Amino acid sequence: MTFVQFIDCRTSDVGQLDRLMDDWVEATQGKRTATHSMVGQDRSDSAHVVEIVEFPSYEEAMKNSELPETNRIFQELVAACDEMPTFTDLDVVREDQLNKLVVSRFFEEVVDAGNLDAADALCTDDYREHDPALSSYDVDLARAKQENGEIIAAFNPQVTVENMIAEGEMVACRMTYRGRHTGAYQGLEPTGQDVAGTMHATFRCRGGKIAESWWNWDDLGLLRQLGALEI
Repeated sequence: MTFVQFIDCRTSDVGQLDRLMDDWVEATQGKRTATHSMVGQDRSDSAHVVEIVEFPSYEEAMKNSELPETNRIFQELVAACDEMPTFTDLDVVREDQLNKLVVSRFFEEVVDAGNLDAADALCTDDYREHDPALSSYDVDLARAKQENGEIIAAFNPQVTVENMIAEGEMVACRMTYRGRHTGAYQGLEPTGQDVAGTMHATFRCRGGKIAESWWNWDDLGLLRQLGALEI
């Protein structure tokens, strides 16, 4: 279970806390078990600073606290604060990365289910798609639906998201796909050939919707599987 620790500090030297964080990151490289660290300053009280550190589990957090580097930085943190820092330990019982959810819905509802119109609710009105396999590297939603609809109709692909990573407004995915050539594609009549390949895509989200996407997939490999190119 993911574990998060909140460290509440009061200090007249916020810059020193920032320097201590840099020192800890460098000193614990290759040893620390923390996966995410964030420092926030209270907008209504500039002396109030909160450090948030995430770990894969409580047990991993305990391993991190036992590092001599962590103990040293903690002592320096106490010295830099106007009063003793307080700690809040949290077991994460629910975690929703909302941008991941909308991207997952895009694959489930638009790609796998072949419902191109579902993209209208999942994408912004000014959505832009970038894909070297399309007629232009920069197309709007209507054009993307039309051209991708031809691909879906030709292969009825089923996409498996192997990895999905989110940071800020960006979501990156590594995928595999399988399908069968049952419709015309780039002038090729249906061959009934089973096809499979790999894909990568990056999405930029805004306001709970997908605003932009970049796609890379092995189009040449697909054409080879259809016998359109010599291996």
